[in-house]
Amino acid sequence: MIRKILIICANFMYMFFKLLPVKNRITMISRQSDKETVDFRLLREEIERRDSDIQVCVLCHKLEGRDQAKFIDKVKYIFHCVKQMYYIATSKVVILDSYCILISILKHRKGLKVIQMWHSMGTMKKFGYQILGKTEGSNKKLAKDMKMHKNYDYVFASGRAYASYLEEGFACGMDKIRIYSLPRVDLLTDKKYQQETREKIINRYPKLKDKKNIVYCPTFRKDEHNFESNLQKLIDNMKFDSYNLILKLHPLSKVKVVSNDNIINDTEFSTMDMLSVADYVISDYSCIIYEAAILDIPLYFFAFDFKKYNETRGITFNYKKEVPGIVSDDAKIIISAIQNIKYDYNKLKRFREKYVENIENCTGKIVDFIMEL
Repeated sequence: MIRKILIICANFMYMFFKLLPVKNRITMISRQSDKETVDFRLLREEIERRDSDIQVCVLCHKLEGRDQAKFIDKVKYIFHCVKQMYYIATSKVVILDSYCILISILKHRKGLKVIQMWHSMGTMKKFGYQILGKTEGSNKKLAKDMKMHKNYDYVFASGRAYASYLEEGFACGMDKIRIYSLPRVDLLTDKKYQQETREKIINRYPKLKDKKNIVYCPTFRKDEHNFESNLQKLIDNMKFDSYNLILKLHPLSKVKVVSNDNIINDTEFSTMDMLSVADYVISDYSCIIYEAAILDIPLYFFAFDFKKYNETRGITFNYKKEVPGIVSDDAKIIISAIQNIKYDYNKLKRFREKYVENIENCTGKIVDFIMEL
């Protein structure tokens, strides 16, 4: 009842914002970060380059802890939502990279176009309506009351194989899906950008130029006890005479690892940028594997909790058959594979081409579409 009253109050307030004149404006909204994401930055710069008369507003605000957030942070987020109302009501196009409560629960002008440009390059973990009622999913009643993922006019997918999973996760029709790869692909395929990024990272960590580099980027787990012990197994089995280990743990991870001459526990660079120095990538269920595949970096899958993860969260496809690399729950096997087994680059290429169909001028193509709206 309280939820329904709040939704009614929000729509009442929004009604007055809708009386304001619509501006020649595009608004981008994210709750993935407190600062402008790389995809939003690339879009904004290209739009401004083409037409300086278009106002581009970027609203990024991350509510750390969400339901368990501090009271003061919740109050700040409420004020941010009021700001969102104003910009949504006075924009022609709204672009999202994550779930936006106000887009779902409010009744919008007919002329407003909403694009969901989901932050993941490809599929891996189930989400949204795919895991409704599951341990890591939303409550069914809550999702219904909040009209979860409703009011999207268009949804972008990097490939047709990915499109069907987005259709399920957002519970939207396939007619709303358009095939566009994320703007960040332009940076991954830009040799100059990759070289400059590599130089920045090596200037920060000079030891990376002396050996082959293994980047470990695992998925975040709410229960990290099992993860911590398996991370230690990976470290114990590393061949540090031949390799450096770069850890890119999730920002929410509480696991503490002390950097040493062979281990770099980096928090300064993005995981995507760290790929510029990677000779190998070890992951599990993280979608960073799609970025790595674009760069043709060999992938290995340390899936020590596959059965539990598949039961509590769920994986969209036949994981062990589909991923382009060895899958094991044994850290020793993973490191041995990096050392001794010839990598199947053809499988990696097929995987990339299946899920990321387009890797040329991705930002420009999206802006072309936006301009038509």
